[in-house]
Amino acid sequence: MVSLSAASCDHDDKGVTVGSATTGTVDEIVEAPGSVTARAAATLSSPAAGTLTDLRVEAGDRVRKGDVVAIIDSPELVARRDAAAKALDQASRGGGAPSVSLAGYTTVRKRTDRQAASSFDDARAAAGRVADPQTKAVLLQQVDAAEKQYQAASATAAAALRSVQRGVASLGQAVGALSAAQKLQAQQAYDLAQAAVEALTLRAPVAGVVQLGGAASGGGASLSDLLSSASAGGAAPTAAAGPTTALPGVDEAVPQGAYVTAGTPIVTIVDVSRLGLVAEVDETDVLLVKPGVAATVELDAASGVTYHAAVRAIDLLPTTSARGGVSYRVRLDLTAGSPTPRPGMSAVVRLHVRQATGAVTVPASAIVNADGQDTVWAVQDGRYRRVPVELGVQGEDVVQVTSGVTAGQRIVVAGADQVHAGDKAS
Repeated sequence: MVSLSAASCDHDDKGVTVGSATTGTVDEIVEAPGSVTARAAATLSSPAAGTLTDLRVEAGDRVRKGDVVAIIDSPELVARRDAAAKALDQASRGGGAPSVSLAGYTTVRKRTDRQAASSFDDARAAAGRVADPQTKAVLLQQVDAAEKQYQAASATAAAALRSVQRGVASLGQAVGALSAAQKLQAQQAYDLAQAAVEALTLRAPVAGVVQLGGAASGGGASLSDLLSSASAGGAAPTAAAGPTTALPGVDEAVPQGAYVTAGTPIVTIVDVSRLGLVAEVDETDVLLVKPGVAATVELDAASGVTYHAAVRAIDLLPTTSARGGVSYRVRLDLTAGSPTPRPGMSAVVRLHVRQATGAVTVPASAIVNADGQDTVWAVQDGRYRRVPVELGVQGEDVVQVTSGVTAGQRIVVAGADQVHAGDKAS
């Protein structure tokens, strides 16, 4: 803000200061608490109980998207995959349709349906133990797609049986449809088991810097709180919730060779290629904030250093502030500065929401609210007169007057509470 002092000040015995309205520039600033955010972050957790057999990164390493960062050995999932592979091999070597009678056809089909249902249940249970939400979603989608495909094959086998019963198809044709359903079930069981085993190889979902373990514990901000809003390409990966057993004074990072349970955080990848800010703006000010508004930023961790930012988006839904009021999250892009901030650092964000240049301005201390109307005490014919005014841009020390006062007009700039209408101006 440009602070403008009143000109031609006079003083009287009452402590009243008379000056003049002037012309200048006024910046209106909304100040809000905030914190630095990362562009994206993701915690990779163990999808199943097992052993961390290979940890390929160290804290502080930079990785690219898709890099293998760790491998888990889970005997349970491997055994299920091997059993499914054996069943698939047997089904593949079975050749043509199984030899069944018409009476046994329904029994075989129901047994195949039960095997398929059990396979889908096992696959969903394995996916449910995966803590990482993205990996879990992919596995569950595979299960759903496989189940729909099998249901179609099973329905074909059932329709073939009805055709035999009506005498419009041979038993050999129906048995062929049943054989196809059995082979599909065996293939799907293997594919789902193999997908669960492949999920034991943890790959970086984003490029970034490695932090061993999960999000910082002990009362710090959660990892999701450190994320900036999603980019145009989609939502940023979020943290996977997992159990934490860290004790005071003990490194929570899982060492290579250690046993892990499903959901144990192994590594966190933080993308700091673009830092941002999240500011909590009070509801009384948020309507003044627009995308593109410039801001200056001060960090508690970097005293005396000013950073620059610009508003990217304003949340539509409110949050409850620590003081119990309603606020809205404003998301900003942070311009690079030195020293480089870290995600989670506390900030004071000053949003430059409006500016008036060449405006008629008066000190904020000159404005007196009377019965809901903004007024100033003007000097007219040597006496004080209350004059209604309309305000525009309102700075901390200086405000814009859009009507009621002209530049150069003498007004009371301090001690307005000591003035009464008709008093003689000194």
